[in-house]
Amino acid sequence: MDLSAQNIHHHYGPTEVLRDITLDVPSGRIVCIVGPSGCGKSTLLRLLGGLEQPTKGKVLQLGAPPEGCLNPLTYIFQDFALLPWRTVRGNVSLVLEDHRLSGAETKDIIADVLSRTKLSDFADALPKQLSGGMKQRVAIARALAVNPAVMLMDEPLSALDAQTRELLMDDLVSLWTRQPFTAVYVTHNLAEAVRLGHRIVVLSRLPGQTREIVEIDTPLAERQYGDAALEEQQQHLWGLMREEAAAADAELIHV
Repeated sequence: MDLSAQNIHHHYGPTEVLRDITLDVPSGRIVCIVGPSGCGKSTLLRLLGGLEQPTKGKVLQLGAPPEGCLNPLTYIFQDFALLPWRTVRGNVSLVLEDHRLSGAETKDIIADVLSRTKLSDFADALPKQLSGGMKQRVAIARALAVNPAVMLMDEPLSALDAQTRELLMDDLVSLWTRQPFTAVYVTHNLAEAVRLGHRIVVLSRLPGQTREIVEIDTPLAERQYGDAALEEQQQHLWGLMREEAAAADAELIHV
């Protein structure tokens, strides 16, 4: 299933947040959204996910969801959103409980996603016993459990330290390489964008408009930290954003 935003405009009261955004999210690809602070990245993600309706324009789901899809769209947030009284297995099973699955089907799904996210040995652990990176793995496993058509990822690594972010990026690449998934990935971190994105949408400062859409053709598995071509792409993205990022930062400080 593809996701398509067509001529999206959005206002909060008199404030224009997004202006004439058009983007496509092809099946099996990761589309990253970057831009200055406060440019409407997370708002755009909510519109894509149907949590809000655009003031003008439309979001379309094109084609059929994958076989076995339980939720066409699912979110992964930066704060993990785990229930502290549930084990890893229990947090993953939560998203399956409203679906008509047999006990055996539920058990198989949980075992599969825990294996794919390297959590099988931690199935009975509580969130308080896990590191930040492990907690985010649980959140990813929970999202994968419903076999979504599109994962909507709102700065999922921003709360983690640099080393853990690198490890989680490796994990996401490994997951995608073994079984390609579709995702919209919002981030402030340009290194994340060039490491994970097949397509990068650069938004301007408020009201957010599309400055440029950058395609990266290098296969995910071949992208490595310190790669010269990725560094060049990252510098290109920063060149697009530098002045507007400084202006947006000054406005935030002033407020």
